Amino acid sequence: MGFLRRRQPPLPHAVPNPRAAPAIASEAPADADALLRRLEWTVLRRLDGALQGHYRTLMRGSGLDLADLREYQLHDDVRHIDWNVTARLATPHVRVFTEDREMAAWFLLDLSASVDFGSGARRKRQVSAEFVAVLARLLTRHGNRVGALLYGKGVERMIPARAGRTHVLQLLHAMQNRPQASAAAAPTSTRLTDLLQAGATFIRRRSTIFVVSDFISEPGWEKPLAQLAQRHEVLAVRLLDPLERELPDLGLIPLRDAETGQELWVDTHDRGFRHRFAQLAAQRDDQLRAALTRAGVDALELSTEGELLNAIVRFIELRRQRLRAASGGGVPSHLRKSA
Repeated sequence: MGFLRRRQPPLPHAVPNPRAAPAIASEAPADADALLRRLEWTVLRRLDGALQGHYRTLMRGSGLDLADLREYQLHDDVRHIDWNVTARLATPHVRVFTEDREMAAWFLLDLSASVDFGSGARRKRQVSAEFVAVLARLLTRHGNRVGALLYGKGVERMIPARAGRTHVLQLLHAMQNRPQASAAAAPTSTRLTDLLQAGATFIRRRSTIFVVSDFISEPGWEKPLAQLAQRHEVLAVRLLDPLERELPDLGLIPLRDAETGQELWVDTHDRGFRHRFAQLAAQRDDQLRAALTRAGVDALELSTEGELLNAIVRFIELRRQRLRAASGGGVPSHLRKSA
């Protein structure tokens, strides 16, 4: 059963030969600029209208900085009175704050073999690149910095946080132009723990961190994720494909682990097998969502068959409602559960 949970079916819905590779509309490294231009026109422009300037609902700065102390004036907020200074000087004084708007966003990118899978026209790797391009460009246009840690067969590269469109292009190039693994290299399984621990080591200042992965990994990553979320604003971006949740009736096919190369032939014509596969997939989904909730991390699911814009807008609206409720604004009536 554990074997089935980690298998990646290497075929699209419409290919009769089970060993045939899916046709993928991927972006070559030289096309990073074309990819970004396309997304700026098709997603970013529409996203700007949907967000209406409230992109900080998704990303928050590091807080408020104490700038000065001055005497209390009419209409000052009494909550800002510094009572120690007031008692010492016998005159009411208030704290003056400046909001720290500068922030850095980091992408912890799982680029292991399992994200190469896609049953249709797109792979999970391409969905990851599109998400990074949109969010990184959205942030850098507002003067913020973005950086990344790239994970393949281990943590391969750290890209320092910088601003500007050119830096976003360099990040996309790095994602697309990773070193190829040697054919003689031993197969390895993904260890998200290594990526998360590297993030805790490299990212010192409080930041917004996007963990972009399909979360097909060796166990043990939940604790370092929770530890990372104690210091930073962490958002989990899960990459998935519909074929990982439900198998169609394709007869006798191989299910292969994309990382270890292990293969198992199964009869998808067997309705009972397809039902058990779907049950295991649903169980894994529930366990993953529960683990992210325990870690205090919000989650966004991106499917290879879904539209990126709609997913981001729904996610931001959910966070906006949660932040409003946390700040005392209450929960919208349509989200309240009946007693």
